[in-house]
Amino acid sequence: MCGRFSLILGPEALQVAFPGFEIPADLRPRYNIAPTQSIAAIANTDARRVEFFRWGLVPPWATDLTIGNRMINARAETLAEKPAFRAAYRQRRCLILADGFYEWRAESGTRTKTPYRFTLASEEPFAFAGLWEVWRLPTGEPVTSCTIITTEPNALVLPIHNRMPVILPPAAYALWLTPTAISPEQLQPWLKPYAAEQMTMQPVDNLKPDQYH
Repeated sequence: MCGRFSLILGPEALQVAFPGFEIPADLRPRYNIAPTQSIAAIANTDARRVEFFRWGLVPPWATDLTIGNRMINARAETLAEKPAFRAAYRQRRCLILADGFYEWRAESGTRTKTPYRFTLASEEPFAFAGLWEVWRLPTGEPVTSCTIITTEPNALVLPIHNRMPVILPPAAYALWLTPTAISPEQLQPWLKPYAAEQMTMQPVDNLKPDQYH
């Protein structure tokens, strides 16, 4: 699971990491991004710019916006099967911009949980593999939402949690952002744990969910 992440690095660093895409100059640092908040993403459209989607995918057939609260993550192993994700997997993919994510470890013999922040060893920004959808309010107003794809953990994450978000390497961006439908067979090889030796982690202070919206 990925239930909190960060995007602290500024527009300059993001522009280097994502050349060819328009990065908002006023993007402010966010240390603890939570579900249902708006998150920075690049969709597989011709826009080639960062947009802001509601975190928690709401399928077009949903009767209520709150279904997205249960769909902040999508398991890589079942994307092609799940009704909520299979159409988006083929047609509506996105890069979700981040520079770290959090997982909590329960401390033995106590009720305390210690948060750990995972980043690239290079400290560069990166992209989660994501899916997006458009749902409409009763008024007809569109709500664009997204989910973060997860996979089994690498050796670094495993002692803390049994899942981790899929971090796509830059080599996968072009395929992932292809604006046409793509078969799961072409996409699935990229949905794997990121190399543990290229990541690092450290304990951090407990973060309040409402910080840095």
